Amino acid sequence: MYALEELATRDDTPQEDHFVVLSGATWEDYERLLAIRGDTSAPRITYLEGILQLMSPSRGHERIISVIGRLVEVWCLERSVEFTVFGSWTLSRKEAQRGVEPDECYVFGEVGKRERPDLAIEVVWTSGGVDKLDVYRKLGVREVWFWRRGAISVHRLTGERYEQIVQSEVLAGIDLEQLVSFLDQPTANRAIREYLRALRNG
Repeated sequence: MYALEELATRDDTPQEDHFVVLSGATWEDYERLLAIRGDTSAPRITYLEGILQLMSPSRGHERIISVIGRLVEVWCLERSVEFTVFGSWTLSRKEAQRGVEPDECYVFGEVGKRERPDLAIEVVWTSGGVDKLDVYRKLGVREVWFWRRGAISVHRLTGERYEQIVQSEVLAGIDLEQLVSFLDQPTANRAIREYLRALRNG
């Protein structure tokens, strides 16, 4: 288990997640790797204009994103926000030469025929690799959150670029500092219970 202070000061230089980055890859190479991997969630495959990245998330990475996701869902349930979880949905556009699989992603409201999530969440547990915002910026995802060193930064899509904003717009009113303060609980159940209690007492 990680204490909040340990998460906030964590050295995320390459150490736990495993990356393989290849240059000179074609779109066909990217599609071939997706087909070979099949429906499993790892390795996560990212493609950016000829650069191909394969990443196998570590146990710590998966734990953090799992708890963040569950807390987001608790907030939505308490605030009567309709949501659908899509996990590591493969988002790609051949004409933009980009493809990515978020750690977690959501559509809010009715899904209908939506082709993109409203929110993608990424955990930076090991730094380096492809610039994910550069990948996302031509894929039409309204908002991307990055958890890194104990805090979540929020990035809003404006045109074909992201700008960092102070508060989420797709989940207006969510207090992300409060949310991440529950990541040091010994179990996911405890994190959910304590967060739920804080929301109801707030």
